[in-house]
Amino acid sequence: MNDFINRIKWIFFVSSRFSRVDRKGRSRVTSLLATLGICFGVMTLIVVMSVMNGFQMKFIDSIMEVSSYHIRISEFDEITETKIRDFCQNNKQVKSISGFYEAQSLVTTTRVKQSVALIRAIDQDVYESDPGFKKEVEILAGDFDLSEPDSIIIGNSMARDLGIRLNSNLNLFALSGGNDVQLLSSDRLFKVKGVFKTGYSDINSSFVFINSDAGKKYFGKEAKKILGVKLNDSKNDQLIVSMMKKEFPDAKIQSWREYNKTFFCALRIEKNMLLLLVAMIFLVVGINIYNGMRRLVFERKSEISILSAAGGKSSDIKAIFILQGFLTGIKGAVPGMLFGLLLSVNSKTMFTVASRLMYLVSYVLTAVVSPENLMLVSENPMYSVYGNIPSRIFFAETFWITLFGVFAPLVASWAASRNVLKMTVAEVLHNE
Repeated sequence: MNDFINRIKWIFFVSSRFSRVDRKGRSRVTSLLATLGICFGVMTLIVVMSVMNGFQMKFIDSIMEVSSYHIRISEFDEITETKIRDFCQNNKQVKSISGFYEAQSLVTTTRVKQSVALIRAIDQDVYESDPGFKKEVEILAGDFDLSEPDSIIIGNSMARDLGIRLNSNLNLFALSGGNDVQLLSSDRLFKVKGVFKTGYSDINSSFVFINSDAGKKYFGKEAKKILGVKLNDSKNDQLIVSMMKKEFPDAKIQSWREYNKTFFCALRIEKNMLLLLVAMIFLVVGINIYNGMRRLVFERKSEISILSAAGGKSSDIKAIFILQGFLTGIKGAVPGMLFGLLLSVNSKTMFTVASRLMYLVSYVLTAVVSPENLMLVSENPMYSVYGNIPSRIFFAETFWITLFGVFAPLVASWAASRNVLKMTVAEVLHNE
C-alpha cells in the first residue's frame, strides 16, 4: 500500500515539475488552447442541450397533459371501469384519472368557413381537477366553462382561421360515429365560450372541447369511452401499464410512448443528431491535444530516458503525461459546466443580449456600407421567441457531457504516451 502511495506521489511530483517548465513557450499555448477548447465545448453542449430540452419538452408536456395522457385505456365495460378507477385511486403513483369521448368532425361557421377538428368530450370539472391540464391549456379569451349544454372551447389557431370570436356559433357539420349518428347536419350548433392556447400548434389548430353530456348526445350509443391516466412521474408508465394489463387483460392499455411513438422518435433523433454535431468540438480538441502531447513527449525524451534509467517504471512514466491530460480536462470541463449551467438558467437574458449584439453589428455594417437602408435594420424577433422557451437542465446529461469533456483529453494523452519509451538512454545520449 505504501509503495502504491509513493508511486502516486512521484507521478504527481514529476507531472507538476513538467507543468511548471511547460508554462513557457509553445507548450503553454497548446495547453491553454486545449483547456479553452474543452471549456467552450462543454459550455456550448450544455446550453444547446438545455435549450433543445426546453423546446422539445414544451411539445411533449402539451401532448401528454392535453392529448395522450400518460396512459390511455379503452375497450372496457362499466364494471371494468369501476375497477380501473378503484385501482388508480389506491395507487400512489397515479395522480389523476378522467374519462372522455372523441370524434372527428368538419366544423363550419355562419360565414361558411370550415376546418377539420378533433372533438373531445370531457367532464366539466377537468380544468379545475387536473392541474397539469390547467397548466398547459392557457385561456386567451373567455373562460374554460362547459357548464352550458352546447358550449365549446376551441384552440386559438382554429379560431383565427375560422374568424371565430367569443359567443360565435360553431356547427359540427360532419361528424364521425356509429349508425345512429347523422353524418351531415346543420343543427349541431355550439356557442364558443373560450379560446385556448397550448405549447403544441397541432392541438391549437385541431382540438375543441365540449362537455361529456353533449358527447353522449351527439356521438351516438356506439361511442367508446376512453380513460386518461396521469402519473406523478411519467417515467413509471411501463410499470403501471404492466400492472394494469395483469389486472385488466381485456382492456386496451397504451402508454404515452406507444401512442406518440413516431413523433417522440423523431424528436429523439433530432436531439441525438444535434448532440453528435456539437460533440465534434471534442474530437477537434482531442486531436489537438494528441498532437501537442506527442510534441511534448518528444521534447522530454531526455528526461524520460533518465527517469527510466533511474528506475522509473514504464507505466508510471506514461501516467505522468496521462495525468497532464486529465488535469487539462478538469480545468476545462468544470468551468465549462459552471458557465453552461449559468447561461442555461439565464437563457432569456442570453438571447436578449445576442439579439441586441446582432442588431448593433448589423446597424454599424449598414451605416458603413449602405446608410440609406438604416431604417430597414431591426432586431430579429426569433431571438425573443427562443428566449421565451424555458430551458430544461437534466442532471444526467450535464454529468455525461462534463465527463466526456474530461475523458476526451485523457484518451488523447494516453494515445500520445504509448511510445513514450521508444528510445533508450544510450540513443538519447548519442543524439545529445
